[in-house]
Amino acid sequence: MQAKCWLLKSEPGCYSIDHLAAEPDQTTSWGGVRNFQARNFLRDMAVGDLALFYHSVTEPSAVGVVRVVRSAYPDETAFDPADGHFDPRSTLERPLWFAVDVRLVLKFPRAVPLKALRLVSALSAMELLRKGSRLSVTPVAWEEFGIICGLAGVDAAGLRQSD
Repeated sequence: MQAKCWLLKSEPGCYSIDHLAAEPDQTTSWGGVRNFQARNFLRDMAVGDLALFYHSVTEPSAVGVVRVVRSAYPDETAFDPADGHFDPRSTLERPLWFAVDVRLVLKFPRAVPLKALRLVSALSAMELLRKGSRLSVTPVAWEEFGIICGLAGVDAAGLRQSD
């Protein structure tokens, strides 16, 4: 089965692609998502899926690629009252929120700003480009993924293989 593609948004002041690059094994838990539609997308992710890493503030841009290395599991931040993502409705027996683990595949040689994405007619159907869209996790068509990688100077075809 072919890997799916996704887009994961993060505020670079909170967690950037450089933070991920500095992690042990360049791997992290992608959690803290508190929107049900985005949560459902996390649950749909499978090991091997690829995702664009997207910085969402200052100059919103696609900045790299990650690979899902652990499929959805209960988001532990929901159980911790000291965490800003705590949700008392979520329990170990009935978790509401999920996370996946992702590993850095590559940081783009050049970021691809949102304004550049808006100029590409083949990307016009992307959720990211819809007016008012604020989802932090969205599916991306393979063709869209390839175009964005190309704009960054990366051949997406080589990314389909395991890292």
